[in-house]
Amino acid sequence: MPVLRILHLVGSADNDFYCDLSRLYAQDCLAATADPSRYDFQIAYITPDRQWRFPHSLSREDIAVAKPIPLFDAIQFITAQNIDLMLPQMFCIPGMTHYRALFDLLKILYIGNTPDVTAIAAHKARAKAIVEAAGVKVPRGEVLRQGDVPTITPPTVVKPASSDNSLGVSLVKEATDYDAALKKAFEYADEAIVEAFIELGREVRCGIIVKDGELVGLPLEEYLVDPHSKPIRNYADKLQQTDDGNLRLTAKDNIKAWIVDPNDPITRKVQQVAKECHKALGCRHYSLFDFRIDPKGQPWFLEAGLYCSFSPKSVIPCMAKVGGIPLDELLMTAINETLA
Repeated sequence: MPVLRILHLVGSADNDFYCDLSRLYAQDCLAATADPSRYDFQIAYITPDRQWRFPHSLSREDIAVAKPIPLFDAIQFITAQNIDLMLPQMFCIPGMTHYRALFDLLKILYIGNTPDVTAIAAHKARAKAIVEAAGVKVPRGEVLRQGDVPTITPPTVVKPASSDNSLGVSLVKEATDYDAALKKAFEYADEAIVEAFIELGREVRCGIIVKDGELVGLPLEEYLVDPHSKPIRNYADKLQQTDDGNLRLTAKDNIKAWIVDPNDPITRKVQQVAKECHKALGCRHYSLFDFRIDPKGQPWFLEAGLYCSFSPKSVIPCMAKVGGIPLDELLMTAINETLA
């Protein structure tokens, strides 16, 4: 097989937080999957000012010396590079949508879901509506804008309609708590979702990959939650800023999250529901879904996270590893699906 020239699309056109998060994952991916006999990796790094850079690596030093150029020049540069496929590493909404669509226009193949699908998944209420129409159970909810009054009696969960990493999420136990919870949610999005609180149970995440055209369910990841002390997860459960200003993945410490034994009876049940979600949303190559498991063992869809950086710390590679699929095989499977 000839060496594939793969462009890693890194950074954020939205904010510094997502820019750092993207760089963190992409740096790990580049280090873990480097294989000169298979891949020639190139890097495109986008910053919130919408400038493009093409650094030799994702070290701060190499990024600093790379010349910033506008979109027009970046397109000229990319189209001259004979890129075989692009690997999206951007987590912001523009990165998940507009920048993927750009590569559709350039007719450069890329791993992962298409911009129309990622746009739907980024809006939690729209994703819920689609999977519910396919027969998947979802918490009863409503979408509110500024000035709207919630009609669902607490306990409820209030969250931004389009934000990740549990930013702006609150558990509302009394109706008097709604104002503060909505104010917090509206800091991150123009719309907020109020949905019925699903009693614990458990909270799990399920990854799906496509191999030879077939959907394969991966071992589940379970989160540390407790009906009394920790009924929902928050931002600190996922990410933390270190003293040197970098981001650390707190959810990878095997304390706040861990991989479920594949023989656990909940695994097959959740995998089947996740496959229904994958098909209903029109996903390709891979998908990732969060579920709340109620005390009766019923999975309830919470949200879709349709990304994978192919870093060893990324959720889908962690799940795949436990399922007997090493990172290099996982990446090659995704590449084969993309080229097919």
